[in-house]
Amino acid sequence: MEFDSKAYITGYIERARKAQATFEKLSQKETDAAVRAIAKVVYDNAQSLAEIAVEETGMGNVSDKILKNKNKSKMIWNHLKDKKSKGIIERDEIAGIVKLAKPVGVVAAISPVTNPSVTPMGNAMFALKGGNAIIITPHNKAIKCSTKTVEMMNAALEKLGMPENLIQILDVQSRENTKNLISMADIVVATGGMGMVGAAYSSGKPALGVGVGNVQCIIDRDVDLKEAVQKIAAGRAFDNGIICAAEQTVICPKEKLSDVLKELERCSAYVIKEKGEKGALKNVMFENGNLHRQVVGRSAKEVAALAGLRVPENTKLIAVIADGIGIKDIFSKEKMCPVLAVYTYNDFEEAIEIAAENLALEGKGHSVSIHSNSVNKIELAGERLCISRLVVNQVCATSAGGSFYNGLAPTNTLGCGTWGNNSISENLDYKHLINISRIAYYMPDNAVPADEEIWG
Repeated sequence: MEFDSKAYITGYIERARKAQATFEKLSQKETDAAVRAIAKVVYDNAQSLAEIAVEETGMGNVSDKILKNKNKSKMIWNHLKDKKSKGIIERDEIAGIVKLAKPVGVVAAISPVTNPSVTPMGNAMFALKGGNAIIITPHNKAIKCSTKTVEMMNAALEKLGMPENLIQILDVQSRENTKNLISMADIVVATGGMGMVGAAYSSGKPALGVGVGNVQCIIDRDVDLKEAVQKIAAGRAFDNGIICAAEQTVICPKEKLSDVLKELERCSAYVIKEKGEKGALKNVMFENGNLHRQVVGRSAKEVAALAGLRVPENTKLIAVIADGIGIKDIFSKEKMCPVLAVYTYNDFEEAIEIAAENLALEGKGHSVSIHSNSVNKIELAGERLCISRLVVNQVCATSAGGSFYNGLAPTNTLGCGTWGNNSISENLDYKHLINISRIAYYMPDNAVPADEEIWG
């Protein structure tokens, strides 16, 4: 008998709607208990989920995935726990406006291979915070890990007596099933490649997607060079470079190039200085102008081995000096492995131009990292660059998606605005998965300006 995809997905939607109808009637306290439970179970099982993810996907490394599982779960819960998401959430006595939060209904979430545990967890937390149900479609190379994560979250919800099927994951993964899911749900959250994000926006339903990352890192002349390079190197090497917010470049003052390269070597970087080595690396990393799948999420030593490079045993990343910016050098693109491109500038305006040119090639709308103590230069970069986030003096890989040390919403889904063909230019949060009803009271004592005031 031929598999009926629409009937299969209809079953998921019906179960989700039944669960959501019960769940939305619960109190804020009960809702928050559910949100906390799914975060805590990922936190408590961070190691086993990390091990499963690396074993199944072959991407990243266990130690960094443990940190990711632990930090994202506690950061997102800490961010959500005191937020109102049920009933009246705001009362503006001056404007006479009362805001009431309402669920959107059933959320369809497309999960990536790069973050197979924390992305389902985060999206489920945002969905449940808003009183919704969620159905996850996993990446075909991370089905085991994503499914295990969902099973753990559901076991935690069951202990609280929550409605069954609040969180579901497709047990048959296919493009047709994903297509039917995103067309039947009430809203779509798409985290992953641009082809998949484009499909989400074409689903006929409201969609929240992400853009390509290619984080440019500007080093100003007034900072501690050693500290800045250490942060950039740490971000580039984190989880073998698969995070979309990971550092991709160093853009440093021309006279400090040799010092930057020395600091990179102290951070266990192998600096490519010969054209032959650069050519060999290029050949294994790129195919027809696109990043080759064989290097994605691999360690620096594995990438070096593929390129036939002999590197020290402790090598954590590979640095290559770019021959030009933007289209002039393919290393200006996003590199989802621990390879870092190095550029130099004469004045700060040129540094901004380099970053802008590289972003125009790939990554426009995402993020830039800047290491500077000058508010004027920081804000000049923020003004000139078409980005949704400018991360200052931090490890961008672990901070652009929210941190205890900045005010960005903790998330795994980073919107890139219209620059990246996205509907939001900020970090995905629970507020994007609620509807708001506004009560507008009659305010007879409001002052009405005379025409002369309005037009004068």
